[in-house]
Formats: sequence, C-alpha cells, structure tokens
Amino acid sequence: MARNQQITQNLDWIAVLIYILCVMMGWFNIYAAVYSPEVPTSIFDMAHNAGKQLMWLGTTTLLITAILVIDHKFYETFAYIIYGLVILLLIAVLFIGSDINGSHSWIKIGAFSIQPAEFAKLGTSLALAKYLSDPTVSLTRSWKEYLPIAGFIGLPSLLILLSNETGSMLVFAAFVIMLYREGLPGIIPAVGIIMAVLVVMTLLVSNWFIVAGIITLAGLIIWFMPKTTRRQGGLLATLVVAVFMTGVVVGVDFFINNVLQKHQRSRIMVLVDPDSDPRGAGWNVIQSKIAIGSGRLMGKGFLEGTQTKFDFVPEQSTDFIFCTVGEEHGFIGASIVVVLFVGLIGRLIVLAERQRTRFARVYGYCVAGIMFFHFMVNIGMTIGLMPVIGIPLPFFSYGGSSLWSFSILLFIFLKIDSQRPYTLSRT
Repeated sequence: MARNQQITQNLDWIAVLIYILCVMMGWFNIYAAVYSPEVPTSIFDMAHNAGKQLMWLGTTTLLITAILVIDHKFYETFAYIIYGLVILLLIAVLFIGSDINGSHSWIKIGAFSIQPAEFAKLGTSLALAKYLSDPTVSLTRSWKEYLPIAGFIGLPSLLILLSNETGSMLVFAAFVIMLYREGLPGIIPAVGIIMAVLVVMTLLVSNWFIVAGIITLAGLIIWFMPKTTRRQGGLLATLVVAVFMTGVVVGVDFFINNVLQKHQRSRIMVLVDPDSDPRGAGWNVIQSKIAIGSGRLMGKGFLEGTQTKFDFVPEQSTDFIFCTVGEEHGFIGASIVVVLFVGLIGRLIVLAERQRTRFARVYGYCVAGIMFFHFMVNIGMTIGLMPVIGIPLPFFSYGGSSLWSFSILLFIFLKIDSQRPYTLSRT
C-alpha cells in the first residue's frame, strides 16, 4: 500500500491533467466529426467512431494501470526484447497484413485492426535509450557509435516503408531531437535543414536560378575568405558544399519528375499550390482550410460545423480531426489545443532534464520529440503548411493503435519519472 501511495504522490499530475484534457477533448471532437443531424446518435453508440473510441479509452485505462503497477526497471531491462517483438510484428504485417486506405500495415483481429507501425516508435525509443545508457557509449567520441543507432532507427523505418506507410516512417526523423541533446554535432541537423530548404526552393523556383545563386554565394565566400583559411582547407570545403547543394537540387528535380508516381508528384505540388489539383490531391487541404477558417474567433458551436456535417473533409475523425476543432470552436478552441500540446511537450522536456539516469533522459526526449513531430505535422497539414502524409494528432484522432501507442509512450516515462527520487544517478 505504501508503495502504491508513493507512486501516486510522485506522478507528475501536470502532464496527467493535460493528457486527460486532450483525450476528453479528442473524444468529443470525434463524436462531432461523425455526428449526423439527420440520424442523430449517442456519443456512447458502439456502431460509430465515438462509441468505439470510448471502448479504446477503457482499454487504455487498463494499460495505464498496468504500466504504473509494473516496476519501472522492467522497461529498461526488457527494452531490447520489446524492440525485437515490434520488429517481428512489422515483419509479420508484410505477410498477413490487410490493406486499409492504401496502406498494407494493419493486422485485423476480429472487427478491430491494429497498426504495428504505431508501436514501433515505442520499441525504438526504448532500444535507443537502452543503448545510450551504456556508460561506454558517447556520441562525441567516434562516428562508429552511430552505427547501432542507425540500425535501431533504420530497420523499423524500412519495414514500415515496405508496408506503404510513408507517414509513420517519417516520424522516425523526430529522434534527431534526442540525438542532438545527447551530443549529435550541430552540423548534421543544419545539413538536414539546408536540404529541406533546397527541396522547397526546387519546387518554387527554376533550378537554374538556384544553381546560379549557389555558385554566386560560393564565389563571394571564396573572394572574401582570408588566405590562411583558404590554405587550411576553407577553399576545398566551400567547393565541396557548393557541389553538394547543386547535387541536391538536381537530384530532387530528377527524383520528383522521374521516380515518383503521378499521384505522389501531385501531393508534393499541392503543398506549394493546393489549387493545382482542387478536386484531387488538393481537395483535403482546401476543404480543411475552409473548415478551419469558417470557425473564425468563437466557432460555429458544438455539433454545428457545416463542413463536418456534409463530409467535405475526408478522414475528419482521424488525420483531419483538427478541422473539427477549428470549425466548431474557432480560433479560441484551436489555440487551446495548441497551448495544451506546447505545454505537454514543454513539460516532458522539463521532466527529461531532471532525470538521474541517462536511460530516463533519453527516453523522455524520444517521447517529447515524437509528440512534437506529430503535433507539428498534423496541424501543419490541416492548414496547408505541411504535406499530407497521414499521421494522427496524439490523443485527438480516432483509432485504438494511435491512442494506445501514445498513452503507453507517455505513461512509461511518467512511471520512470515517478521513481526519480529513489533512483541513483547513472548519467
């Protein structure tokens, strides 16, 4: 009894409260997204998404209880085993999986479907935390330390990509946040940002202008570069970077026009100009922006969203759930959702920084990074700032796999954090 009280007392109730608010708001918005005034149904009706989500909420409560009861050392001890089980599931789904919305990444169990890709984030987070908790591992010592990390991240990413679930695969980029905190040289994220900028510019501006700009910039740098810097390798480094950037521009253009299929090119071009295919790839984004914009300051009111009621936005209870928030609750409601996520992610970073073991800190940053990626991309794609890659908004989007995976991710960390006062430092 004393131990249970101890766990309850040390649980971070700020994070728990934000979680509860997000889950409850998500449930009500799922109901609003599928509600039809012509055939009104109860929020508890198991024949509709809201009722099914309530069932998932009940099972999630049981999972959270189990997580809090299990000893916190379990997650570190069995991290690699959990990762291995997830990999087996990802392999299994390639052979026994079912196709849903063009993705071969689901395992059907009776009337329900489970998506192993959602749990791959959990297994990879635990494996990375376990590996980096080894006192002999240092990201600042040798590049060889990155080979196992690349393997831990690359294997599930490849398997998820093979199941045609590109959106879930891209989420693994979120681990860069944790790696940067643990010593990843800043040049690597910087290169990633530069490449992203070049990709976007390639879509907006003629390649000849970009290449001319790169050559001009490189020439100016070399012109004003001190002679000593040139002799010490500055000249060669500048030329290498210029050639690399030019190669990225040419490579992206070739990839888009010669490798991607027509519908994939359409999705990318829609990011730049949704009106380029208003009844095809651009439909979701255009209708999503209309729905959110029509909510104005206060929103149209609960269950009063016209874009929602007439099904203008596909997948509105899953990937586009934020449209319902914006339309029915307006700018104020949407701002509350953003504040809740920023508060939760900020709180996770605070908790991660106060951990006494490296395992706990690394895992905490993994959770924060994954939450941030989903939050940023999901809301970004509903307002036309991000490509539509089909990833859920944590705790809001309908789906058992999504709710389970995010809840397990979060509460394993809260469980570990609750034992911090009794944990000796192994940083």
